[in-house]
Amino acid sequence: MSHIIASVDPGSPAERAGVRAGDRLVRINGEVVIDFLDYQALSAERRLTLTVLRDGAELALRAAKGEYAPLGLNFDTPMMSGVRMCCNRCLFCFVDQLPHHVRETMRVKDDDWRMSLMMGNYVTLTNVSDRELDRIIARHASPIYISVHAADPALRARILGTPRAEKLMAQLKKLSDGGIEFHCQAVLCPGLNDGPALEETIRALTALPGALSLALVPVGLTNHREGLPELRKYAPEEARAVLDQAEVWRRRLLEERGTRFVFPSDEFYLQAGVEVPADEEYEDYGQIDDGVGMLRLLETEFSAAWAELPEADRASGGGVKLAVACGVSAAPFLTRLIGEHPVSGAAVEVVPVENRFFGPNVTVSGLIVGRDLIDRMRNVDCDAVLITECMLRSEGDRFLDDMTLEAVCAALGRPVVPVGRRGDQLLEALMTVGR
Repeated sequence: MSHIIASVDPGSPAERAGVRAGDRLVRINGEVVIDFLDYQALSAERRLTLTVLRDGAELALRAAKGEYAPLGLNFDTPMMSGVRMCCNRCLFCFVDQLPHHVRETMRVKDDDWRMSLMMGNYVTLTNVSDRELDRIIARHASPIYISVHAADPALRARILGTPRAEKLMAQLKKLSDGGIEFHCQAVLCPGLNDGPALEETIRALTALPGALSLALVPVGLTNHREGLPELRKYAPEEARAVLDQAEVWRRRLLEERGTRFVFPSDEFYLQAGVEVPADEEYEDYGQIDDGVGMLRLLETEFSAAWAELPEADRASGGGVKLAVACGVSAAPFLTRLIGEHPVSGAAVEVVPVENRFFGPNVTVSGLIVGRDLIDRMRNVDCDAVLITECMLRSEGDRFLDDMTLEAVCAALGRPVVPVGRRGDQLLEALMTVGR
């Protein structure tokens, strides 16, 4: 195994050692470099022997540098290897529910624990061997984000569609015993892995010192499930039952472990028609990227920033007409939040956008597509439309249906302004857009 060195930073320890662009890195201090994780760990030492291939021959080059200082090598791909793909057939796989004309990158089914470490992606560990678990421990790769769904082996295998899923609890114990910490999630389906199954899952995870938290997320279902297993969304009373069950554990675990450990996602509270918990109940917001506490943190940040405005800027009404386009589930929350915190110079309307692209069961803001935004906002009287940046890919220019932000602006004949996730960013947009 070797890795092509695309470039060497000028003046770096690697350049001083004689490494050239086009060389192939094989080993560092005698250890084979598998990927970027290995490279980062092995190159942290002060004194290094780099084994490279040049013109078919191995060379041993010695480098000296500060501990943890960059070595100065750059490679063709960030991971120095291909992304590991998913081998599961999950009952609720969102990729299997995608309609035609979705952005093509959405169809990629990755399940790479290295991306979990680097970016917080959830992984199932079904494609991780015992040897790879040993490498995770040896490299102190922590924390990892793991999709548990159910602790019961047979039930988890049924949910993930592979017998490989049965090994999870043994894998988690090995990681925990090796000093690795992990955040967990359970995507819950009514009557499948909630109720007694969820009790078993929470009990099993709380027995592992490495388990930091468990996010509970209701299953997301589109209108494009032809040929897929029959599933349904939570009714309000069922969602409330999950929250009640979680709350019993949250109170108990706060007393026993100093953490509530179990964190239902915002979507569970919205489906149940229950107010999201107070700011302190989310502790360090460790599961916010899984939709846990996003609304509460938004309100906390928005309210704090609003309270610091001069009195004159907190008067109701104004000349600029702004529309905040959002998912159906978040609309009542945002309507109340903005209504209780008016800003002068702007008349703000919160506009819920029904998701026709994925189907009306999909109510989150981040999955609104360009075409649905155009259809809903075309006849709304406003000077500008504010959207969450979560609707767009990381480059900030394209919706999930592959429509560009520029095309949506042109179709509406007015600015469509992406806004960051923080509450102070939303307030700043309300204060400045169109002024």
